Parts: sequence; C-alpha cells; structure tokens
Amino acid sequence: MQYGTGAALVVLASVMWSFTGLAIRNIHEAGTWAVLFWRSVGLVPVLLCFIAWRSGGHLLDSLRKVGWPGVVGGIGLAFAFAGAIFALQNTTVANAVFLFAASPMLAAVLGWLVLGEKVRGATWASIAVAGLGMFVMVREGLATGAVTGNIAAILSALGFAAFTVALRWSRAEDTTPSIVIAGLFSMLIAIVMLPLQSETLAAPLPDILIAVALGACLLGTGLILYTIGARVVPAAELTLLSMVEVMLAPVWVWLFLGETATANTFVGGAILLVAIVGNALSGARRPATPPIT
Repeated sequence: MQYGTGAALVVLASVMWSFTGLAIRNIHEAGTWAVLFWRSVGLVPVLLCFIAWRSGGHLLDSLRKVGWPGVVGGIGLAFAFAGAIFALQNTTVANAVFLFAASPMLAAVLGWLVLGEKVRGATWASIAVAGLGMFVMVREGLATGAVTGNIAAILSALGFAAFTVALRWSRAEDTTPSIVIAGLFSMLIAIVMLPLQSETLAAPLPDILIAVALGACLLGTGLILYTIGARVVPAAELTLLSMVEVMLAPVWVWLFLGETATANTFVGGAILLVAIVGNALSGARRPATPPIT
C-alpha cells in the first residue's frame, strides 16, 4: 500500500468518527449505559469478521495473542468508550472532542510513569501548553454546569491513553483484538451499571438503531480503515491526520442541530490543538516508522 492511500484511509476514518457527536445528540431517551451496550452490539461483530478475514480464519489465535496487556488495554478502552458517551451527552461536542484530543500526551505521561519510556523535551512543553488549554475549557464548565461532562471527557482520554500504553507494553502490531475485548467489557460494564443507575436496556427503537449503527458503521468501520492506513503512516503523522475528527465534529452539530460553543471553548481548544500539532510536528522530524509487514 502506498503512503497516500494509507493517509486517505486514516482521514476517512477520522471523518466517520467526527459524526459520533451528532449521532449521540440524536439519541433522545437511552442513557449512557444503554448506549454503551447497544453500540458494542454493533461494534464487536464487525471487528470479529475483520479479524477472521485478516487472519485467514484463525480468529481465536488472533484473540489469544494479545495476552494480558490486551486485556488490560481493553478494560482501559472500555472506560474510554463509556466516558466518551457520557461526555457527549453532558457537555458540548466541541468541549468533548477537544478534550479527547489530549490522549496522545496523556499516553506519553503514562508511558513514562508505567514503562519508563523517555519523554522528549518538546513533548513536556506540549503537555504544559495542553494543560493550559484544558484548564480554560474545564473552568468554563464550572460556570455552565457541564463540569461532569468535561471531567468524563478527560477520563475518557485517560482511558484511551491507558489502552495505548498497554499496547506498548505488549508491543502488539495489531490492536483490533484488544478493541474487541474492549467492546465485550463495555457490554459487561453496562449490564452491571444499568441496575445501579436505575436504567434499563429498553429504549425506543430509533435510539437502539442509532447506537448499533454508531458501533458497526462509524466506530467499527472507522477503526478498520484506521488500522489498515496506520500500517504505512508514521505515528506522529497519525496524530495530525486524526485532527480532522476534532475539526469537523463541532461543525456537524452546528450545521444540523444549531449547537454552538462559547468563546472559551474555542480558545482553550485552539491552545490544546497548538500543543498537539506542535508535538506531532516535532516527532515527525525523527526517523519515520517503517511500515508493518
């Protein structure tokens, strides 16, 4: 596969993910845990079919290869999934996606703390700038009542960072089986949390269909495209290309639902994006990651 094809697949995946906030906004009655469950019902079969196809039918062997790091990463990703849904239901889409974007730098900190990986000086500087941007956005939530949604978005980013660090621990080349594990854990977490929150899986059929389509089409298919494209695109450039999601997500809810964000959201988001792009560009100057074969 050529670099241009891989980059196009990554951008297409980011465009698909950018519709997640709009889809969540059109779920009117189902709660966080019901959405998490039904989205996983759509996600898991799609990924299992992809793994079976790519492994030549050796599905169980592929799932076993992830080992304990894959299980730990799957749990982290399951909490990231849950936090993302809650955040999108309880704060603006702009706030949520800007805060989700902090995940690569949170992964750098976790990698340093857990794995002892060296963090570049440029990354520490980017983390400091990103922290300022997040503070501007979260502080606004205290006044607007969206503080729980903002905190959930940060915890979601942290969960995805934990997933990333777990994969570094295992040195896994294929992340897809870990995402399947995350989907299964998401269903389990939802079943446990539903009675505790006095919620139910029962929801209007349109809500269920949107959640299932969100898992199967937007998230699942997007992850497959991203996984294929990432084989020939260096990690630093993946961060930049994935910014398409951050840019477009607030646009869709503004165009279709008239949802807007305050000036502080965009100021804090701009600061955060400067930090992310700066870190990615500084990383791009290092030797490129060879394609996975």
